[in-house]
Amino acid sequence: MTSGKAKLLLLFGTSIWGATFIFTKIGIEYTSPTFYIILRFCLAILLILIFFRKYILKINKKIAKQSVLLGLFFSVGFLLQTFALKYTSVNNTAFITELTVVITPFIFWIVSRQKIQLGSKIGVFVAFLGIIIMTNPSFQAPNFGDILTLFSTFCWAFYITYIDVFTKEADDEETDDIKLSIQFVFMQFVTGLPILLVYFLLFECKSFYFEPTLPLLVSVLFNGILASFLVSFIQMAVQKYTTPVNAALIYASEPIFACVFSFFFFGEVLTLQGYIGAGITLLAILIANSYETVIEKIKLKKNNT
Repeated sequence: MTSGKAKLLLLFGTSIWGATFIFTKIGIEYTSPTFYIILRFCLAILLILIFFRKYILKINKKIAKQSVLLGLFFSVGFLLQTFALKYTSVNNTAFITELTVVITPFIFWIVSRQKIQLGSKIGVFVAFLGIIIMTNPSFQAPNFGDILTLFSTFCWAFYITYIDVFTKEADDEETDDIKLSIQFVFMQFVTGLPILLVYFLLFECKSFYFEPTLPLLVSVLFNGILASFLVSFIQMAVQKYTTPVNAALIYASEPIFACVFSFFFFGEVLTLQGYIGAGITLLAILIANSYETVIEKIKLKKNNT
């Protein structure tokens, strides 16, 4: 698969993540937030067991250990971000979460010791400016929620980096892409589910509410099938064809897609400042990916001569 196709698939997946804000907002009107995430995870696990169980029976110890690590980063990131919202604003949470774009290059360098391309560095800087303008965070003094969100952001950065490391290691061992991606996704959710259950029992059980309705069903089906299963599979299968830094830049467009869907579903509109920030963030993605494309063409030309 070419880097360009991989980026388009990641962008498609990010657009689905953007839509999850709408469906999650609908879903948590009828059930508790953590229980809602548990339903998403259970649905994703069930789909894999129904359609891909032949791959699950052949998970080796190495893949299992790597998947558990990914699952820990994934689920702890989810929980820290959710819990943080009790103590800080949505704007601050959005801003700090999008700092994944800034943190990922450093984590990637620490883990892999690979040089970060100039285009990616410029893209990260431009994206950071766009995120500041778009979210307009207000920090008088960092509170407990801000700190929790920052820890969740490090979880996402490690998660993105280790997807790259583990899937490329498997490539060296000539492992089947589909089989590998299914195994990683399955183990990721199996690892995360007990963590979510413990959190639910400790912090949400007393305030639990559940009202079975059609909107809740539609919400869980969309987020469970498309956002949890399909996008996780796409991410595992194709992210290795680009760099973690460029992938993080693509993921940074998630709030932009969220705004688009919010406009069509709820009539919500961004301020002028929000539109400017969104435009700058998109520009950052174009800068980084255009630079990478040019470098790839130069390398290809040199190999052909």
